[in-house]
Amino acid sequence: MPIQVNLDVMMARRKIRLNDLADVVGISIQNLSILKTGKARAIRFSTLAAICRALDCQPADILEYLPGDEVDDGT
Repeated sequence: MPIQVNLDVMMARRKIRLNDLADVVGISIQNLSILKTGKARAIRFSTLAAICRALDCQPADILEYLPGDEVDDGT
């Protein structure tokens, strides 16, 4: 996938645990874990904004585009 999720890096920099971030953001630990591991297929802008607010960062600190990793999914 051409989008890499660096949520774990930002969480480590801010010294916040998954459980604590899930509480602050208001989403389940399971959904946050799916996002953290890069297995999520989508993210709501409101969720991304809440994560950025909680971690005091920008979306680009969490999501990174990696050219050349595109997979033709037929759409």
